[in-house]
Amino acid sequence: MKPVRTRFAPSPTGYMHIGNLRTALYAYLIAKKAKGSFILRIEDTDRSRQVEGADEVIFSTLKDAGLFWDEGPDVGGPYAPYTQSERKDAYLEGAKILIENGGAYYCFCSKDELDRRCAKEDGAARYDGHCRDLSDGDANDLLERGLPYVIRQKMPKEGVTVFSDLVYGDIAVDNSELEDQILIKSDGMPTYNFANVVDDHAMEISHVIRGNEYLSSAPKYTLLYRAFGWDIPAYIHCPQVMRDHQHKLSKRDGDASYQDFAEKGFLPEAIINYLALLGWSPKGEKEIFSLEELIEQFDVAGMAKSPAIFDIQKMKYINAEHIRALSKEQFMNSAMPFIKQAVSRDDIDFAVLSETLQPRCEFFADIPDKLGFIDALPEYGSFLFFNRKMKTSPDTSREVLTAALGVLENLGDFTKDGVHAALFALIERLGIKNGLLLWPLRAALSGLPSTPGGGVELAAILGKEETLARLKKALAVLRQ
Repeated sequence: MKPVRTRFAPSPTGYMHIGNLRTALYAYLIAKKAKGSFILRIEDTDRSRQVEGADEVIFSTLKDAGLFWDEGPDVGGPYAPYTQSERKDAYLEGAKILIENGGAYYCFCSKDELDRRCAKEDGAARYDGHCRDLSDGDANDLLERGLPYVIRQKMPKEGVTVFSDLVYGDIAVDNSELEDQILIKSDGMPTYNFANVVDDHAMEISHVIRGNEYLSSAPKYTLLYRAFGWDIPAYIHCPQVMRDHQHKLSKRDGDASYQDFAEKGFLPEAIINYLALLGWSPKGEKEIFSLEELIEQFDVAGMAKSPAIFDIQKMKYINAEHIRALSKEQFMNSAMPFIKQAVSRDDIDFAVLSETLQPRCEFFADIPDKLGFIDALPEYGSFLFFNRKMKTSPDTSREVLTAALGVLENLGDFTKDGVHAALFALIERLGIKNGLLLWPLRAALSGLPSTPGGGVELAAILGKEETLARLKKALAVLRQ
């Protein structure tokens, strides 16, 4: 049995779109589950679309996501080079072999001539095969005269091409629907469709994983493999990732990239976890996976045929679960840059703040909006202390906060545990429900009706001096 070898072959055209990253993930999981190899190849044949620095974005994104490749442009391997622009001679040589075998031909039609000759069906131009039957002598004569040319694949005009896909099963396409596609462009560079077939064969790729938008091209790939006499790899076409039921995610529409989510504070492992579920269903009810668990659980049989709808709320839920699984130190290290966006003072207890945020955080970029009250209290009036659920009012709040002020002023152990013990002893002494004290305390310390954490946590975070100052301000408001 041949070893499993998969590849991810992105074009360096900008950021890493999450649909592309999901394709890379599936290729990685299939290879690693089979103890095979995951190859990174850069497909840069379309020079006009390249973006400077995009190669490094690809490398850094895959590394950040934990998808390390076994062979590639930067690490080398037995089938180097792994960048298509460095393999140009192999494509031209392959195309000439096809010409000799009768599977391809030189086309000398100019753009103007193509515009005249291409029949338009359903608004799409289709080449009529004008140069298809040029004799070898005529073609050589035109080559000697230096006429520009492309090389086209000679598609069969009759019959049916059948190919198999591990997700969609056997698919048959009438050959009359297939256009004689260009293999080598006039600048000598290969088209994507040709180059990836040549490279996949040369690199002994066993499984080709790509989006199902390439299903329509699969018959052309199949015919190319047959024309060369090569083994056809296993095809696995992934369902499209959609923004909604009508629109797929796309770079052109500005849909989110991996970098967008990383900058918002989504954890790499959570992004990967969610993307794995975006078109694949694991066995059982478990949804939260590490990359190692995904390798163990992944099965092509669980991949869907229908489009996957990107659900940001589901992604936030999965990210929140991964955040909660972090150690306190890991969370604090990740959260501090976002905390510092909102908090400039350094006299607060960041450890308690971090502990308070962790169970309430969906993604790190939502932290700053929760903490605006720490540097400075917002303006508020006595209406803030009305809460029907807690049965608090300005009068009841004034009474309990006065008592709390007296307790906290005399408290020596002004830690979270110390504040908790002192306030709950006061609650027991007053014979009241917890909320009757803790809710007004939170309002007094934050100037807000809701905050991450309750009154005890806020007091510990702010420290004794600031807590007492804010309590006195609240009581002044309540006496007005």
